[in-house]
This record gives sequence, structure tokens and C-alpha cells, in this order.
Amino acid sequence: MSIKKLSAIRRSDPWLERELKRYEQPLPSREYLLQILEEQGKPVSFESLCALLDIRDHELEAFQRRLRAMEREAQLLRNRKGSYILPERASLIAGRVEGHQDGYGFLVPDDAGEDLFLEARQMSKVLHGDRALVRVVGVDRRGRREGVIVEVLERANSKVVGRVLVEHGITLVVPENRRINQDILVAPGGAHQVRSGEVVTVEIIEQPDRHSKPIGRIVEVLGTYADPGMEIEIALRKHELPFEFSSAALAEAAALPDALLRSDWEGRSDLRALPLVTIDGDTARDFDDAVFAESKEHGWRLVVAIADVSHYVQPGTALDREARQRGNSVYFPRRVIPMLPEKLSNGLCSLNPEVDRLAMVCDMEIDQCGEINDYRFYPAVFRSQARLTYDQVWQWLSGAASPSNDHERALQPRLQALYTLFQVLAEARAKRGAIDFETLETTMLFNEQGKIERIIPTHRNDAHRLIEECMLAANVCASSFLQAKRQPCLYRIHEGPTAEKLDALRSFLREFGFSLGGGDDPVARDYAELLDSVRARPDAQLLQTVMLRSLRQATYSPDNVGHFGLSYEHYTHFTSPIRRYPDLLVHRSLKAILASSQYSPGNWEEVGMHCSMTERRADEATRDVTNWLKCYYMRDRLGEEFAGTIAAVVPFGVFVALDEVYVEGLVHVSELGEDYFQYDMVKHQMLGERTGKRFRLGDRLNVKLVRADLETGRIDFILAETA
Repeated sequence: MSIKKLSAIRRSDPWLERELKRYEQPLPSREYLLQILEEQGKPVSFESLCALLDIRDHELEAFQRRLRAMEREAQLLRNRKGSYILPERASLIAGRVEGHQDGYGFLVPDDAGEDLFLEARQMSKVLHGDRALVRVVGVDRRGRREGVIVEVLERANSKVVGRVLVEHGITLVVPENRRINQDILVAPGGAHQVRSGEVVTVEIIEQPDRHSKPIGRIVEVLGTYADPGMEIEIALRKHELPFEFSSAALAEAAALPDALLRSDWEGRSDLRALPLVTIDGDTARDFDDAVFAESKEHGWRLVVAIADVSHYVQPGTALDREARQRGNSVYFPRRVIPMLPEKLSNGLCSLNPEVDRLAMVCDMEIDQCGEINDYRFYPAVFRSQARLTYDQVWQWLSGAASPSNDHERALQPRLQALYTLFQVLAEARAKRGAIDFETLETTMLFNEQGKIERIIPTHRNDAHRLIEECMLAANVCASSFLQAKRQPCLYRIHEGPTAEKLDALRSFLREFGFSLGGGDDPVARDYAELLDSVRARPDAQLLQTVMLRSLRQATYSPDNVGHFGLSYEHYTHFTSPIRRYPDLLVHRSLKAILASSQYSPGNWEEVGMHCSMTERRADEATRDVTNWLKCYYMRDRLGEEFAGTIAAVVPFGVFVALDEVYVEGLVHVSELGEDYFQYDMVKHQMLGERTGKRFRLGDRLNVKLVRADLETGRIDFILAETA
């Protein structure tokens, strides 16, 4: 539609140009609609609003949809007469409800303002995750703003996983998500006969209100807590992880060829003669990156070939919708929930050795100081020369083992070139001032029954770091290319610490006689220099932990604010499109540039928020499963004593990480001694008022295991000396 065809009222929309780019038949923008309502200064009926904005008859249905969407997002409200009003004019705050297992909750406002406290009576109307409108009614005893729920805007829970509880002939389901603090009444007459203690999925047929509990219908019986794999089944449903592919997505995957077609080669460079190899973990099955390096006169050539997932997963297809919904693959102990069906993730898109595969290639020239002087991206066909593992490569590079055949011996010059380049890149990283936190990772070893036999630490070697540096280089080139060509994309952003966290960190460091450089705006180098200065101290782990917790979480966003931790001005994810949706979008954006076109998946900001959410969701689900498995593992060790380190201090006690066992549990504040203990968030400690006894992050403790409860996932200790 041309601007000339619009009325003067519609042409006055300050956001009209944006709307014309988005829609062929643009409606008044949301911002303009709110502006008109603000100017009226009173509630406005639907008919009056249509007149004010010159809405034509053929636009009425679409306009109503826009208004309903704005209502759902609490940008608009309707009063009892059905007229539209602005929420702020009604002194109402819209937001998302966060429940607490003790019954109360909070409203997290949409406008990022201060949270509102909701007492237990208010929480009886809602469940965790619901969106609501709240009116501020005062301040509670702790000085927090307190609210009452005026209206529930959106219900977040349609199905809930939980444990069956039968009391006095009444069947309840106790939700696994402890933030949902209301038991769900099971409607009589259901098809499923269940026993107390079984784990089920219940569909909510009546949401809670002030006078009644939620009512549900059991739709799935999962089994008992002790059943093999139950912890994963619970986590999938508790965190609403998509784990079954749609029939349409499976049909699209099945229709793909089993091997490359000649037509797939069109417009691609042939790199089959280049000795690219994959280097991954022992148990990896989806190989999405292959590497090659060679020494040149003034530096190196580094080639990073990444599986060309975007060739097979086209925008708007069922496979694309499925990948977008999942956001990423989820890696549980002994089970993976892939982002793409197996034919792609372990087949066509997996860079298996000695088979032709499609790739997007980042071909780089790197100087002797580790600076990337030039790069180019192009689609290619290649053939991985070998599937190698980190331990295997490191044994060769370190001299701990020798190649066992001619094929392996032929690979050694290329691996040595990669290792030499890695050392140069690592030195450049240190000069750049990137933060290098040393974190302990563990691996669970399982017996034939699927339960943990033991937990062992995972040691990263230079082969891990070698691949990491190659991927970092390719990711930086991708973000540089996209930014230079002004092609929108999702950057991987990591902002520096907030002012509050920075103040808390500096206060803590003063206790140890340390200071963090950089003034009010420190950079990664300031953190890195402080880390280097404390690395040899016995309390280095404590100081590193507090520094790490002062930083924000990395997210995906179209707004490039740089990556604080890596000390990059721009950074994105390009190297794992099999298992991360943002990487797939980056590939499409790169291809758009090469084809002199533009690409957009829709609203970049919304897609970034969604991918950040799915990443957090996966982390929370895997953490739940890991904790459950560790709880099961510890059930047989009740009464045993262990040495450990305080890993976290919270208002209700201290969490202790056990040596050699690699399990964490709680020593409740009531078990710390006969004293009143005050929690100090800044100093990360509990301090006894009378005795002056102190329990601080990083302190060593001897504890005794007294509880390992599968239903709550809690592991409880008491101090060994008081046992």
C-alpha cells in the first residue's frame, strides 16, 4: 500500500515507515494507538477508537486481533463497559508471577521495575509463570512493595508433572516444580487408575481462583521414581521441553536423500583433497566442525568447515519450526534430545569420516601475532579425513602415545600445525585480556542398571583448547562479516557487571586486600589481571567464584554490545548449527550476504529472547536431572562423613561441595551451632551473633550425610563434629 492512499490521520503515525516495511496492509502502530489513547485522557470505546484511527470496514477483524494481542501483553486494558484504557492510568502493573515453594510469590513487572511481593492469599489465585495485573497496596514488613492481583491475563500451565498423593480418598498431584505451590485436585472418574507415589502428567481443566484449588485430569502415568530414566521423563515435562518431533518434521527428514546429490554441489568449492579432521569427545555422535591449518610465509591458514545445516533446513518448513521451538539440543547424562531428527543430526549434517558432506567454510589468514588479517566465507563440499578424540590428539601432541598406523602418522604434521597456531592464538587471547575462569567439570559413570557408579572429574587438555580457539576465531569472523555488511543477526552478547554487583564484589575483595581495576567501568582485562594475581593463593577458588558470580549471563540479541568475558567488540555463534538454532540463523544470514540479498526470521529481538530462554531451560532441566541422579547415588551413603568446601552461602544455610564425590548438599542454618546466624550477602558468609563463628564461601568443613530425598531432590548434611 502506498502512503498516498492513507488518510491524514494514518499518515500522522510516527512509526508508519516501519509498519510499511513489515506489512502490505499496515494498521496503526501499537505506539501510535497508545499515543491516541493517551491524548484522549479517558476510556475509549471500540467504535470511537476505530473512528479516531480511521479504521476501514475491511480492517476491523485485523484491528481487533491487534487490540487483543495488546491486551494479552497488558499494553491495553478494558474496563467493565468494554472501553479501552491504559494500564498505568488505572495504577495497575502487568507482569509475570514467580512462585516460591513456601507459598508466597512475586510479580516481575514487564517494564523491568521493582518486583512486587505477593502474599500466600494472593498466590492462591495463580500458578507460577502466569501473567497478571497487580495493584500496589503498600509496603510489607521488609520494605518491599506489596500487591494484590486484580486480573489474571494469561495462564502459563496447561499440563503439570507431579507425584500422586492419596489422602482420605481424595487424589492430589503434588507438582514437581516447587514454585507451583498448590496441589492439584484430580477430578473423579478418570481413565487412569493411579497409586500414591506414582509420577503422572495432569492436564489442568480448572485454573485456581480465590475460592478453589486447581483441578486436573491425569493424562499420562510415567511410573515411579525408581524407574530407569524417570528423572529425564520428569525434567522433560516439568520444563516443557519438546521431545517428540512432529509427523510433518519427520516426514520432511525422511524425504531427504541418504547421500549427497550431484545438484548439491552447484556453486560450491571442492575441498575434498584438503585434510580436514574432526576432533571431539569420546562419546560425541554429531560432528559439526572440522579443522585444518598450515604454516604460511607470514603466518598460518586456518580453515574451519561447519556442517551446512541451512542447506537442508529451509525457512518456514516443519523442520525449521521444530528447530526454532527447541532452540537447541539438550544433553542429559546418557540421553540427548536433539534439535533436529537423527537423519540430519547424526547423518547428513554430521561430518563423519570418509563421506562427502556439505559445509559452510570460514577460511582465515592469521599472522604470527595471532591477528586475523583476512577471511572469507564460502559453501563447499569436503570429506573429513579422520574422526579424532581430544584425548587421542593430546596423547600424540604431548608424546604420551604414538600413532599406530600410516594413516594416523600422515595426520601428524597437520595436527602439529594446529597446535602451533593454537599456542599463538592463546597468547593473543591473553594479550587481549579475555577472562579464563577455571571451572571443574565432572562425568557420571553408570552401571548396567542405569544408576551412577561413581563421579569423576573431567580434565580439559590442550586439544580441547585448540578446538575452542579455532571456533572462537571463526565466530569472530562471522560477526565481523555480518556487521560490516549490515546484515541483521543474533549476536552472542555478554554485558559487564551491574553497578550493584560491582560494588558488592569490590567490598568483598577489600576484605582480602585486593582491588579490581577499571573504576566504574572495568573491562575483561581488569578481571583477568586480578585472576592471575590470586591464582597461586590457597583461597583462589573462593575469589574466582565470587568474581564469576558478579558477571551477567550471556544471551542472544540483535543489538551488538560486545562480549565482555571474551573481550570481543563483536561475537556470534556460527560453529554449531546442528545443535543451536542461533548458529543456523547466522548461516542463513551469511548466505544472504553471499547472494547479495537479505534474510530475516521475523522479529530478531523476539527470536533472540526465545533462544536465550531455551538455553536457560536446557540448563535448568539438565541441572535437575544431574541433581536427582546424585541424590539417588547418595541414598546408599547415609551416615557417612565427608570433607568438603562451602560452595554457596544462602539465607537458610550453606551448601557444601564434597571432595572426590563431587556432590553438593545443604547444611541448614539450624545445624550450624547454638547461635543466631546472620547472613551477609556481600561477604558471602554466615556469622554467629554470640560466638562470632563464621561460615564463609570457600571454607573447609567436615559433614555427615543425614538425608537424600528423591521426591524433593534434597541432600542434607550436618556438621560432623556435632553429629
